[in-house]
Amino acid sequence: MATVLMCRRFPRLSRVTAFSTTAKRKAEHGNSKSKKEKRDKPGAANTGTESGATIQLLKPQDYRVLYNPAAYAKGRAGSQQHVDRDNSQPLGDTFTGPGTTQAPQTFPAASSQALPHIRNVLPKPNTLLQQTILPSLYKEEAEKEKQEVHDSKEDPRMFQKGRPEYRSLSCDSTEPAQALPAEEGDSILQSVAGCEGSSGILTDYFRKLSRLPAEQRTALVPDARFGALCHRAVAAIRLFSTPDLIQILKACVPLAVPASHPLLDACEAEFCRRAWDMSLEQLLLVADCWRCLDRSVPSYLGILFSYANLHWKDLTLPQFVQLLYIIGEGRRSPADLAQKVESTILKHLDAFTLEELGAICLGLFKSLGGMSGHVMRRIADRVSLQMEDMSTYALVNVLKMLRYTRIDHVPLMRELGKVIPARIPTTNIQGIMHIALAYSSLHFFDEDVLAAVATSLPSKVSYCRSKDAAKFLWSFGCLDYEPPNEEEFYSSLIKQLHAKLHEFSKFPEHLLTALLGLAFVKRFPQELIDFALREEFVQKTRGSKYELNKDLFTLGKSVEIECPTYQGSRLPPQLCQEFTEMVLSFAEREIYVRPEIVEATSLLESILGGPEYVKNHMILPHTRSSDLEVRLATDGHPIPFNFKDPVAAEKLKDMGVSLTDDLISQLIKGRAHSQSPMEVGNEAGIPRQERGDAAGTPCLGGALPAGAQSQAEPKAGRWQPREVRLALQVSNRNHFCYGSKRLLGLHCLKRRQLRLLGYVVVEIPFWEWFPLLKRTRSEKLSYLHYKVFCPALLTRAG
Repeated sequence: MATVLMCRRFPRLSRVTAFSTTAKRKAEHGNSKSKKEKRDKPGAANTGTESGATIQLLKPQDYRVLYNPAAYAKGRAGSQQHVDRDNSQPLGDTFTGPGTTQAPQTFPAASSQALPHIRNVLPKPNTLLQQTILPSLYKEEAEKEKQEVHDSKEDPRMFQKGRPEYRSLSCDSTEPAQALPAEEGDSILQSVAGCEGSSGILTDYFRKLSRLPAEQRTALVPDARFGALCHRAVAAIRLFSTPDLIQILKACVPLAVPASHPLLDACEAEFCRRAWDMSLEQLLLVADCWRCLDRSVPSYLGILFSYANLHWKDLTLPQFVQLLYIIGEGRRSPADLAQKVESTILKHLDAFTLEELGAICLGLFKSLGGMSGHVMRRIADRVSLQMEDMSTYALVNVLKMLRYTRIDHVPLMRELGKVIPARIPTTNIQGIMHIALAYSSLHFFDEDVLAAVATSLPSKVSYCRSKDAAKFLWSFGCLDYEPPNEEEFYSSLIKQLHAKLHEFSKFPEHLLTALLGLAFVKRFPQELIDFALREEFVQKTRGSKYELNKDLFTLGKSVEIECPTYQGSRLPPQLCQEFTEMVLSFAEREIYVRPEIVEATSLLESILGGPEYVKNHMILPHTRSSDLEVRLATDGHPIPFNFKDPVAAEKLKDMGVSLTDDLISQLIKGRAHSQSPMEVGNEAGIPRQERGDAAGTPCLGGALPAGAQSQAEPKAGRWQPREVRLALQVSNRNHFCYGSKRLLGLHCLKRRQLRLLGYVVVEIPFWEWFPLLKRTRSEKLSYLHYKVFCPALLTRAG
């Protein structure tokens, strides 16, 4: 069950914001990194003698791994969409609902003392941006077209070069042909006006014209004489034999006939009429021509898929792979073919070339066709054994499907860690992005791969689309990894976000993806955050096809807690309250009732003396996971505070105490446990927060911090000992990188913010607690007693 959230998204920006630079990293943070990374390698979790605590992924339906990105949950129409499926439902749960507006509370500057490593991007260097940076960015954008060309039509077709059979199934636009002299082309066009010509002659004209030099072909389409030739072909469309009609369509590819040309309209209608009388080889060839012409032909593809379904047993291996390629390029996945596709993959698994396996994965990924875990594991088994012989492009396609099916295939990921770092410098930016996204989606931390990505990225960053930059930031933030070149890495990506502001109007989700990835590693570019939290932008995100509320909520509340000097736009409290209610409603149904949490809550009640001493709730709803809150006096005695619990209320009733609204109000405001003014002064840096509801649930940003002065001042001479507020974290596998004790970025953010609000974070990690669930009650009580009453915790209140 997912208990966490992650991120994406951002809307139309009417002007370019000021470019900001990041503050330098504190040296002490870097010095502690090497020790941390050593224990964070996959498989490094030390389980000691507790064999039952060995970390392993649950089955896909239980182990929620990204963005998704589901990124990628709701597909966008067109060729760019579904690659985002991992982030549209990243590590969290989707909530929807309308929102309202108003201005949120701010935090005193005193809390900045608790954030020595926050990277707040310097605000508003507008003049520098306009005079120097923007012209440079525009120049880079103009030069981009000259470098690192990624041909989306050709790259997916590399598999066709592996077998001669594909020549009859595909339209090879790079196929060498003897060039026709330019003079002969002019002679053909001249002869069009003077003769009627048979269908065979017209076919020959098209074939010859397609062999003209590129310069002459470019000038053909606007030539009136070529228009006359096309008109004659349309008039005689039913007179052409099927092979001749296919030859005309193939000739249209090198001639670059526009997708909306009347000749193509006539050809599509005629091929749909003849389809059931054509062979599967011809149907696939025509479909490939449509792809090369960038023409959408849903009716034709529907006929092709029906035909293939009826003749499935006759499909050869190349025809099957070509069909999946067409399915992917058409972004359609016929439901009635799903089972047949999987059976055929298993049938030919050992016979496919490695490039064909890549094409199969890409076709199913693009069409959202899906694949069972069993079939994906079989593909991954083979790829992991032959990875060095596989092209990077095909390998990236396998990774796309691996993350889409959420399969944990450790041998493949470990072999990838050996093979891919050396290839990254020569891989284009989209390929590198998908490699990084695969690691973060599967929660697999490999420092060698991530460091190679970070090293190569700054020199390639100008090629990043807004989506690429966002996914890089998300991936590194999700894995809580800051590379050796962190300042160069992050500053180059933030600069690219500013350069790509125009793209956020079409893909608003990408900015929130980027900003949350930055927030996970304590970086807050204030100009971009200001745009993301403006009322007009919030309204646009609420109209998005993606569910963006959870991302806005996490970003807005994180800024409130971690950026006390931030002066930009904020989420309205009324909207935050709405988001909070949605999150808490989900938590009551799905999170608080998890067996490991229910068991810990019940045992803590026994240890502490009743349900009024422990509360199972979300201290920070925007972080989407639960806490067990306990309060202790400095002498170690537990302090009751959870009086909304019905069992606790009944105990008060039995004691002869009337649970009145006034009493509840006093308890919530902390009258019984408030401090003297002198003690309040000792708690520098922890801001006072307003209470959120009658149960003591804080209005985010946070609960009343430990030791902070209540709004209800105590009478002179009446004060209670200072208290320690514990936030016990009952974690699960989804909170950590695969096979390690390395927390994911969201959960690092949560613990950091709890400490800023005055809580002492107490870990009850799954590798300790889950095995204990099968042990005796006394063993579990002993474990939790030690966690709560550890002497080191009480000294923090002194």
